[in-house]
Amino acid sequence: MSLAISTTDLAKNYGDVRALDGLSLDVEQGEFFGLLGPNGAGKTTFINVLVGLVGNSGGEASVFGHDVDDEYRRARSRIGLAPQEFNVDRFFPIHEVLVHQAGYHGIPKAEAAERADDALRTVGIYEKRDSRFDWLSGGMKRRFMLARALVSDPDLLILDEPTAGVDVELRHDLWDIITDLNDDGTTILLTTHYIEEAERLCDEVAIMDDGRKVTVASPDELMARGNDTVRLRLREPPATVSDIDVERVESVEIDGDTVVATAPTGGEVAPALIRQLDRQGYTVTDIDIARTSLEEVFIALTGDSGGGGDGDSEDSRDAEQRERTSPEVSP
Repeated sequence: MSLAISTTDLAKNYGDVRALDGLSLDVEQGEFFGLLGPNGAGKTTFINVLVGLVGNSGGEASVFGHDVDDEYRRARSRIGLAPQEFNVDRFFPIHEVLVHQAGYHGIPKAEAAERADDALRTVGIYEKRDSRFDWLSGGMKRRFMLARALVSDPDLLILDEPTAGVDVELRHDLWDIITDLNDDGTTILLTTHYIEEAERLCDEVAIMDDGRKVTVASPDELMARGNDTVRLRLREPPATVSDIDVERVESVEIDGDTVVATAPTGGEVAPALIRQLDRQGYTVTDIDIARTSLEEVFIALTGDSGGGGDGDSEDSRDAEQRERTSPEVSP
């Protein structure tokens, strides 16, 4: 399968700050790909390199085979970006803003107006087409940011924290919208601090830390690297539990009337644990198996529990702002 995104030894420096440090990453066409990482991991810098908002300091990056430096226009024409921050002209009706956005992609005005209507219908705010951005609620503003990314009918949709600060109902609505887009063939690159979001939506996840790739795998593969917890409640608290020797069980402890065991595959070892406890005269009255979460694996790999923020340090964000306004890198 052809690649939507390919980077090799990609680097980006802001003075002494190394925001990207030899990042090599491939995203296949049609994939739903997630980027996870603590604040300062370089996720937003990576996106800004892809869309041409900042230049790289070394290495290579391409979008659908088009080098983001040498073939900037071709690469950028394939991308729709919904940034985390609201960067919208607030003095025009949102439909008109979308028409202008489509014009940046060379789309004729009549067609652009139709695309703007379609994008607003897709995200569920068509009835607000004549409203200014500032008149929208916070949730509608998030929907509009997605609509603006869609108006050019992109092959690659980049979503930088698309559900930051929204309520649970809207988050699920946005999940449904972007899942449908992916089912229709749109490649999606998602950055998020909601681990559940990546676990639920993504085919593959890259975990980044300090500008480097820590690992790339599917959510299931990542969670398989941790241990499940099997809790077996007994009819009577045991004084000791001896001779528990089950293949793949890594530890066994007693917690009151409960035997707690850890293993990579809790569901597979539970029957053998029950049999051994039965031979020792104990009756199991209840069983609970807690699967390792993607969040636990993320913390183990990065030492960070996630949280808010845009994923890049204050120094690198300030440097990005200076670079975005310089003539040599303006889109």
